[in-house]
Amino acid sequence: MSLRNRIFISMILLVLLASILIIGVTIYQYDEQTQDYNLQRFERKESTAIQIIDLELSNKTTYPVNTENLHKIFKERVYEISSINKLNISIYDLHGNLLVSSKTNAFEKTTIQPLPHNVLNDLAQNSNHRILKVREEDGTGYQSSYTYINDPKFKRIGILELQFTQDNSEIEQELREFILRLGLVYLLMLIIAITLAYFLSSYITKSIKSISDKMEQTRLNQRNEKILLHAASSEIDILVDAYNNMIDQLEESASKLARSEREQAWREMAKQVAHEIKNPLTPMRLSVQSFERKFNPDDENIKEKLSEYSKTLIQQIDLLSTIASAFSDFAKMPTQNKEQIEVISVIKLAIDIFNDDCIQFQSKEKEMHAFLDKTQLIRILTNLVKNALQATEEIENPEIIVNVSSENEFLKITVSDNGKGIANELKELIFEPKFTTKTSGMGLGLAMIKNIIEAYDGHISFISEINKGTIFTVILPKN
Repeated sequence: MSLRNRIFISMILLVLLASILIIGVTIYQYDEQTQDYNLQRFERKESTAIQIIDLELSNKTTYPVNTENLHKIFKERVYEISSINKLNISIYDLHGNLLVSSKTNAFEKTTIQPLPHNVLNDLAQNSNHRILKVREEDGTGYQSSYTYINDPKFKRIGILELQFTQDNSEIEQELREFILRLGLVYLLMLIIAITLAYFLSSYITKSIKSISDKMEQTRLNQRNEKILLHAASSEIDILVDAYNNMIDQLEESASKLARSEREQAWREMAKQVAHEIKNPLTPMRLSVQSFERKFNPDDENIKEKLSEYSKTLIQQIDLLSTIASAFSDFAKMPTQNKEQIEVISVIKLAIDIFNDDCIQFQSKEKEMHAFLDKTQLIRILTNLVKNALQATEEIENPEIIVNVSSENEFLKITVSDNGKGIANELKELIFEPKFTTKTSGMGLGLAMIKNIIEAYDGHISFISEINKGTIFTVILPKN
């Protein structure tokens, strides 16, 4: 994934995560505040109800204040207190048996169970002599408190249950509406965030993209341009400076490498020239020494011996001249003298020089014109055919096929033979100067014609199998 996409996705995920967290915290906080509000509201109602009941027991009743009279005292009064405070009120004796309750009325028979033993035990063990229970069923919240009822002398005479019923459906509806509005706001924020993230990620990675484009264009064998950015961040400036420094060092290293390669090439060439020249010099030296020892002016065969001696020297001198010409041709790029030529006739002329029956010429076209150097084309053909002849010297039925064809704007020449082939480990070296698989020669022929072909923006390649033969393919532009 690209850096731009990573920045874009990270910013979007950050906004989404923040939105989800805020909505979650909002719901939690809303629920907590609702519960606290309901509890505080219930405690206020509870305090008011207890004060009214204490006041009733202290000042208003004419009955003796005891457990047996609680039913009589609050038989009618319990409905008024319940209505005023909007609470359900139930009064039990100390054993949990119901004495009076606002939940019952004359038109509906309601059965109220005695208080469970666990409530009685919790109430007795609580230091405040008060317990609170909260539960929720079907969206309705129920809050119940249990406390002792005391007479004016603070003697326990009963148990008071106050129950507050809160319908939470309206609150939940408000919460849903609030979350919906909040969601719409966050949706708008998300759209804005996506837009900003797109432009910000593009802006942030613009400089990096420029640097990466320059790096892709960086080459060792050419002059590379430095990066110039304006209003970039400090981190990008550091990266640009590092790249520009690398370009300076690369140019310096390339210059040193080119100089070293040239020097090495000349050293290798000098060694090769010296080696090739020494080969004919040795027999020349031996011939001179032998002639000096055996020279006798009175010898009747002196003329024949002198002629043989001169012939030997001339052969070695011709060989030196051939070596010098070969190195001269390789050292300089052949000068192109392009002209409009008829390719088929030129190639036939180059093949006829060899006057060998094993060489066959094939072409589906009778004429083919191209803008080439006639001499260089003949040199390419003669070199390839000569190599093919040498590769088939030990073959019983040698066969060399020269095929010429046209492929759109290109000229295709193939020279195939059924000779001994080229070993796999030698294929990479076949176009290298000085490399040869023959016992004689300097290994400059294929390297030289490769230079000629590439000077035309052409291409030369080959395929070969041991003991099956080799096919050389030359592709040259017609224009």
